[in-house]
Amino acid sequence: MNFLLKAATVIDPQSPFHNKTVDILIENGIIAEINATIKASSTIEEVKLDNLHVSQGWFDSSVSFGEPGYEERETIVHGLSVAAKSGFTSIAVHPNTLPITDTSASIGFLNGKAHNNAVTLYPIGALTVKSEGIDMAELYDMKQAGAIAFGDYKRAIANPNLLKIALLYAQNFDGLVLSFPQEDQIAGKGIVNEEEQSTLLGLKGIPALAEELQIARDIFLLEYTGGKLHIPTISTEKSVELIKEAKNKGLQISCSVSTHHLSLTDTELTTFDTNFKVLPPLRTQKDVDALRQGVADGTIDMITSDHRPMDVENKKIEFDNAKYGTIGLESSFGILNATLGTEKTIEMLTKGKSVFNVPSNTINKGNTAVLSLFNPEGDEVFDENHILSTSKNSAFIGKATLGTTYGIVANGKIVLK
Repeated sequence: MNFLLKAATVIDPQSPFHNKTVDILIENGIIAEINATIKASSTIEEVKLDNLHVSQGWFDSSVSFGEPGYEERETIVHGLSVAAKSGFTSIAVHPNTLPITDTSASIGFLNGKAHNNAVTLYPIGALTVKSEGIDMAELYDMKQAGAIAFGDYKRAIANPNLLKIALLYAQNFDGLVLSFPQEDQIAGKGIVNEEEQSTLLGLKGIPALAEELQIARDIFLLEYTGGKLHIPTISTEKSVELIKEAKNKGLQISCSVSTHHLSLTDTELTTFDTNFKVLPPLRTQKDVDALRQGVADGTIDMITSDHRPMDVENKKIEFDNAKYGTIGLESSFGILNATLGTEKTIEMLTKGKSVFNVPSNTINKGNTAVLSLFNPEGDEVFDENHILSTSKNSAFIGKATLGTTYGIVANGKIVLK
C-alpha cells in the first residue's frame, strides 16, 4: 500500500527532519521521499490529519492479553488493533495465559496469531515451567521460536538459586531475564501500599521494603553471575536508588515504570475503586516524584502501560477479592504527554527497544516506515468512550490527558482510529 502523509511534523532527534513539518511518501513500506511538499499521483492515498506529528514507532514492554484461555478479557487480534490505534507499533506480550507461554510451541502460537499484522508482537516466555517458580522453562527453545525475554508475570522468583542459574544460562544466547520485584514473604497478604492510606482504609499493606529487598537481592545475584536483568514496573524511591547504584557499577540492569505509577498515588484508593488495585500497588507522592526524577536522569529505561485487561467479574467485586490490573494502552500517550511533555514522552516510549533488541528505524528516506501518528495538543478528560479494549478496567477514567493518537504506519500498513 502506498500513501502520502501530508504536513507531518517529525519528532525524531536522530532524523535530519527533526522538528520540521514535511510530506512523507511511503511506498511498499519504505519511506520513498521526504520533502516540504510532495505532489503525489492519483494512485497514492493522501493522509491529512489535524496537527499531525510523527515519531519512530512506540514500543510497550509490558502488555497482557487474554488469548489463549481468557479470550473474554482480550483476544490477540483485537488487542493488536487497540495497540495500533493507541500509537504502538510493537509490543512485548507476557506469558500469563492459559496455558502459560512456557514452550516453543506456545511462542509459535502467539506469532501465528499476530502474523501479517501492522503491530509486531514480541512474546515474552515464562522463566519457569507454568510460572510456578520451581523448574526453569525451555528458554533456549523459546528464544529460537521468537521469545525476546523470559519472566514470570507479576510472580517473584522466590528461589535465588533459580534466578542465579537462569542468569548464567541465558548468557549462552544473550537472553534477557525479567524478575518481578516483590519479596512475597514480606508482602504477605497485603493488597495496597503499606502507608497512611492503608491504615485509614483498613486494607492490608505491602511495604515498599518488599520491592526493595527483592531488587537488592537480584542486584547481588547479577553482580555475581553477569548477564542481563530487567526489573519491570518499579514503584518506590529506594528502588530507583538501588538501580542507579547498580548501573553506576556497570551492571547490565534495566528497569521500567508504569504510566499509572508515574501519575497516580495511593490517595486514589479512598473510593475503593478496584481499577486502582494494581501490582506493585500505587505508592506515595514521594515515590512518584522519585520515579519522575529517575525518568529524567535516565535511571529508568522505559515507560510501559502495563496493560492488563480484566473482565468485569474479576473487577466489579469487593476490593479484597478483585484481581490486580488496569488497562493502559489507550490512555498512555495522553497521560504521559500531560505529565512529561511530548519529546520526553516519545523518548520513553521508544527507548526500550534497545533493551529488548527490537529494531529501531530513524525517519529518513530509504528507511522502513515504522511510525506513530499523533497530535500532541488538545486537553481532554479520559472517559469510557476512549476505551477501545474489550475489558474496561481503566484507572484513568476521569483523568486529564493532553493530545491524542491517530494510529500507526508499520509493516507496510496504515491503521487509523
